[in-house]
Amino acid sequence: KPGGDKIGRRRLDTHFIGFQKLGATLDFDTAAACSEVRCKELKGCYMLLDEASVTGTANIIMAAVMAKGFTTIYNAACEPYIQQLCLMLNRMGARISGIASNLLTIEGVRELHGTEHTLLPDMIEVGSFIGLAAMTCSELTIRNVSFENLGIIPAQFARLGIRFEQHGDDIYIPQQEHYRIENFMDGSIMTIADAPWPGLTPDLLSVFLVVATQAKGSVLIHQKMFESRLFFVDKLIDMGAQIILCDPHRATVIGHDHQMRLRATRMTSPDIRAGVALLIAAMSAEGTSTIQNIEQIDRGYKDIDGRLNALGARITRVEE
Repeated sequence: KPGGDKIGRRRLDTHFIGFQKLGATLDFDTAAACSEVRCKELKGCYMLLDEASVTGTANIIMAAVMAKGFTTIYNAACEPYIQQLCLMLNRMGARISGIASNLLTIEGVRELHGTEHTLLPDMIEVGSFIGLAAMTCSELTIRNVSFENLGIIPAQFARLGIRFEQHGDDIYIPQQEHYRIENFMDGSIMTIADAPWPGLTPDLLSVFLVVATQAKGSVLIHQKMFESRLFFVDKLIDMGAQIILCDPHRATVIGHDHQMRLRATRMTSPDIRAGVALLIAAMSAEGTSTIQNIEQIDRGYKDIDGRLNALGARITRVEE
C-alpha cells in the first residue's frame, strides 16, 4: 500500500481499474494486503478515469503504449510530469497524441527503444523556495525553474502580495518586509484552493498557508483533495499563528504582517509538504525549533539542510 505521508486515504482503484479495462485480471488478498495483476495480452480500449490521478494516468499510459490497438484515456491527468512522460515515450517509439490535454489517444506498438531525456525541475521545490524567501524577508534567486511549466503557481504567490521577476528561466524574489493579500474583485476574502492541473497543485497548499501567516490580510485555504492535510496547523497555532481550522478541508489565516514573529517550538513532520512548511516557519521564528520525523522532508527535498545552510540558515541534524 502507499506509505509515507499521513494525509488521508491513498486509494489505488484508478490504477487497477485501468489495468482491468486493458484486459488484466486483479486478485486482491485482503489478509496479506497485496494485489496481483495478470495478463496474457493487453488490448486497447476507451476508458473514463474516475479521478485525474497523476500516477494512475502514468501507469495506464505505460501499459497502453504496448497494448494491441488503440487506447483512449479521458479525464487523464495532464501535469507537466505526465506530458514529459508522453514525450519521452514517443521518442522511444510510442504513438501518443493529445499530450497536455485530458484526452489521450494511444496507438499500441510492438516495441520501444532507448532515448535520452532531461527531467523537469521540481515545481514543488521551486514554490517552496519562493515561500521561504517571502516568509524570511530574504532576497533569493532560483535558477533554471522551467518557468513555462510552473503553471498557475507564480500567479498564486502574486495573489499573496509576493513580488518576483522572471529573468530568463530564473525567478528573482526581492527582499520584502511586507506583502499584502489581494481580495477578489467584489471585495470578498481571497480563497486559495487546490485542483487538478492546470489548477494549483495540492502539494503547495501547506507552503501557501504558512506564508499567509506573515502576510497582511486574510485568506481562506481550501484543501479539497485530501482530508487530513491541514491537521498540521495546530503546530503553527502553537507558534503563535492566527489560524482558524474551519473543518478538515478549510483553514482561515489572519496574517501578522511581520509585526509579530512566530515562536520557536518542538514539532513533528506528518508529511513531506507540511514538513517543509514547518521548516520554513521555524526559520522565520524567534528562537530554536526542533522538528522530528525529518525523513519525511528528506524524501522530497534532497540535502535540504545543506542547501539552506549555504543560503544562511542555521539547521543542525541531531540524533535522538
